[in-house]
Amino acid sequence: QVQLVESGGGLVQPGGSLRLSCAASGSIISIISMGWYRQTPGKQRELVATITNRGTTNYADSVKGRFTISRDNAKNTVYLQMNSLKPEDTAVYYCNADLTDPWSNILDAWGQGTLVTVSS
Repeated sequence: QVQLVESGGGLVQPGGSLRLSCAASGSIISIISMGWYRQTPGKQRELVATITNRGTTNYADSVKGRFTISRDNAKNTVYLQMNSLKPEDTAVYYCNADLTDPWSNILDAWGQGTLVTVSS
């Protein structure tokens, strides 16, 4: 009943920028927090950045100063602006949302993932 749809991935050269978007839809009463995680083959999924419904942000040390997470509460959408991209940022990026549904359940929803490739 809840969908997260990501967009914005692709191929970019080192030093370049990309902006990811993720829109949540479906049976949603409120979204507590939204965030981005990433995963490369053979490794565990890792946190990139999160933002609460009050705007409190949290970043992985590896992306601090280069990535910016933001959110449009009215649109249930989260963004990830990625600047100064490095080859080690190459990964599948997943959107995540912690939210409540009309039945007072707290759900942990995930998007399908979008591939970001940083290469010359």
